[in-house]
Amino acid sequence: MDDGRTKIFHFARFDLAAIQYYLGITLNNIFCTNVASKLVRTYTDSHGLKDLCRELLGIQISKQCQSSDWGGQSLTSDQEEYAAKDVVYLHRIKNILEKMLIREQRLDIAQKIFKFLPARAELDVIGWQDIDILSH
Repeated sequence: MDDGRTKIFHFARFDLAAIQYYLGITLNNIFCTNVASKLVRTYTDSHGLKDLCRELLGIQISKQCQSSDWGGQSLTSDQEEYAAKDVVYLHRIKNILEKMLIREQRLDIAQKIFKFLPARAELDVIGWQDIDILSH
């Protein structure tokens, strides 16, 4: 994978774990819109992609297919459309959140968290999903 190219995710921890588990690939140079949102939008607990699209872009997206059965042999056309649209706004959201991280002087800590995400995903893959490995 191209480590020079930033890979943008919303809730990267989940996606990175799935990619590691199913493909055996560890991605680097990550930007997670969920993590960035939590660092700069401290006035809310709403950090979902739907929330970010609504607040930052003024766009309403449907999350109806989110809870459908994604484990089937093939995806339905609705699921395919959902998956494609689910990421279409991530670049714009990243750009806005990055400016907010700079403004709040939290870009450095965000980048450190992003670098840790592949290791956190690996912990998830080996069964440590619900354990805070850093707690006492």
